[in-house]
Amino acid sequence: MTSAEPSQRGGREAQRRRTRKAIVDAAVRLSAGGSTPSVDEIAAAAEVSRRTIYMHFPSLDQLLIDATAGALNEPPVAQALADPGLADDAVGRVDVLIRTLLAHSPESLPLGRRLIRLTVDPPGTGDATEPDAPRRTQRRVEWLELACEPLRTGLSEESFARLISALTVVVGWEAQIALRDVRGLDPQAELETMTWAARALVEAAINE
Repeated sequence: MTSAEPSQRGGREAQRRRTRKAIVDAAVRLSAGGSTPSVDEIAAAAEVSRRTIYMHFPSLDQLLIDATAGALNEPPVAQALADPGLADDAVGRVDVLIRTLLAHSPESLPLGRRLIRLTVDPPGTGDATEPDAPRRTQRRVEWLELACEPLRTGLSEESFARLISALTVVVGWEAQIALRDVRGLDPQAELETMTWAARALVEAAINE
């Protein structure tokens, strides 16, 4: 038996990508209102079989994670941090990062809540640290490192890493949920509290 020609293999791979995209797009459309679609509903919307869905995704949760991530519009973080006036101002850069993220929270936070539900305690595992558990991306860490870039040469590697770890606690969906659901803050108070906490951490790292 001869192996498939390169053009045939390329055609099959292109079809595979199109099918996967159709499945994810269908899941995005069906979940736009906040509901959780079933595999049967997604299969019908994407015009594929259940078997085809499971060929591309090991579980419904993994598919929904991909769909949620795909539905999130990337806030223009890099563009906001490219301001020359902020080149050496780590405190100002972190403030801008937070303001940019919170400006997009009306669209992103509902999706973030779903992503947290799916990744903190994946059904059937009971432990989100298991190797096969769905995981979130490192996007937040990358943004925080970019914002704190002016401090990279002035801090030790250990201190810089600790600062980024501390900032992940006060910047992001989890912090927003705590401030809104537990503290009952409005958007302005949420912004002020988050920037105050982040600024305190950055200044502490600088003074240390």
